[in-house]
Amino acid sequence: VQLQASGGGLVQVGDSLRLFCGASGRTISTDVMAWFRQVPGKEREFVAGIASRGGRTYYGDSVKGQFTISRDNAKKTVVLQMTSLKPEDTAVYYCASKISRVGLEVPTDRSRYDNWGQGTLVTVSS
Repeated sequence: VQLQASGGGLVQVGDSLRLFCGASGRTISTDVMAWFRQVPGKEREFVAGIASRGGRTYYGDSVKGQFTISRDNAKKTVVLQMTSLKPEDTAVYYCASKISRVGLEVPTDRSRYDNWGQGTLVTVSS
């Protein structure tokens, strides 16, 4: 599967932004989908993930209550809704996927994911 992230941009503190991850090549209905983010000099950080079945979601501690992940398998799209953005949310955001045979898993370790999009930059200006 090929993943394409989009929706990044320059926003102000407190704004909302929606990131999109579009997939091509095959269905994503069997995949756990996730968003990670990375700033220069730091490790790529897990942001949010959604299981392939049951709609189970999981969030990194720094974005709980602030970001929401959702998926539309028919449209092969995963959306990350970001609200109340802060300067520390500035990063390149990557979408990722892996085929999930367990169905309810949401790994937070980036090494567990096989497919990555190219990243989209989010800059939150104060």
